[in-house]
Amino acid sequence: MSQTGASLSLANVSKFYGRVRALDGLTFDVKPGQFFALFGPSSVGKTTTLRTIAGLVRPDAGTVTIAGRDVTDAPIAGRGVSMVFQSFALYPHLTVYDNFAYPLREAKVASAEIDRRVKETAETLKLTHRLERKPSTLSGGEQQRVALGRSLIRRPSILLLDEPLTNLDAKLRNDMRAELKRLHRQFGLTVIFATPDELEALSMGEEIAVMRDGAVVQRGTPDELYEAPANLYVATKIGSPHMNLIDATERGDAKSFDTPFGIVGAGARAMANAKGKRILGIRPNDIRLARTGDTALAATVHLIEPLGDVTIVSVEANGQTLRMVLPEQQAIGMKMGDAAPIVIDPAKIHVFEAGTGEAIR
Repeated sequence: MSQTGASLSLANVSKFYGRVRALDGLTFDVKPGQFFALFGPSSVGKTTTLRTIAGLVRPDAGTVTIAGRDVTDAPIAGRGVSMVFQSFALYPHLTVYDNFAYPLREAKVASAEIDRRVKETAETLKLTHRLERKPSTLSGGEQQRVALGRSLIRRPSILLLDEPLTNLDAKLRNDMRAELKRLHRQFGLTVIFATPDELEALSMGEEIAVMRDGAVVQRGTPDELYEAPANLYVATKIGSPHMNLIDATERGDAKSFDTPFGIVGAGARAMANAKGKRILGIRPNDIRLARTGDTALAATVHLIEPLGDVTIVSVEANGQTLRMVLPEQQAIGMKMGDAAPIVIDPAKIHVFEAGTGEAIR
């Protein structure tokens, strides 16, 4: 359903490859100028989604609307969409200048205008000194910028990025995240960014659509997805370290649970099914070591993972484990097997149905 002001809208889009359903009633919309992330592991349909928007894939059902125009069956040309592929897909026999110029020459743009836009794009991407080089002589980060420049030079209204940072090392990925955000602000583009990387999605996406099996299971801002995951799938994909999950049974008071760590309170929220089986989700940052006078849960240290200024400490009770994040100073001197009584913030506990995995609000 296209919404007013939407730059892009997909409504009930499905795509089959034989018996494999790549997209399953996929529906979402993206506002003009938004940096929108499609997030999920491999094979959830992210690339197929981008290729469908670009016109490289024709859906078997549903509609694709760009700027209010139905382009479901429209040709690639004229959509105002440009796509950067994971493999960069540069022309190895052409210089950087000619890689930039190629789409403009195909569009029969005048030579003087091509030269102006190539030099302007190269300056924006800090590639002026590389214009006469071939792609094989460039670093991975430079090749990525050339791929971006070749898309940006066409001045698309929508830029599609298909896992563009996957082939870069950690430092280059960090640098390119900042570069992509800068370019987004500078050009005011609508950007749709597909990534399996949680950090990329959370740090870059103004809004994120979490995908599973060809459909969006939840969409929202990074804070919304972190604070209120709709189900266990989203809860375990968003947040680092990932959310702890422990088996629990509701108690008769409808506001506390029996767990392997003891009785855990969940505030004054009313539970729908007294003594029902539940799964409790607890963020590592919402657990702390008990202080004098606290009503604590008994646990012992299971694993210690120093990470510089913080330490991830796993504690165990009755065969289940919880991870918590402690300041480095608090973890100094802790050893495996030590008693480590803990306190869990009851207001931050997430409750999920044991059978369906759906969140109970």
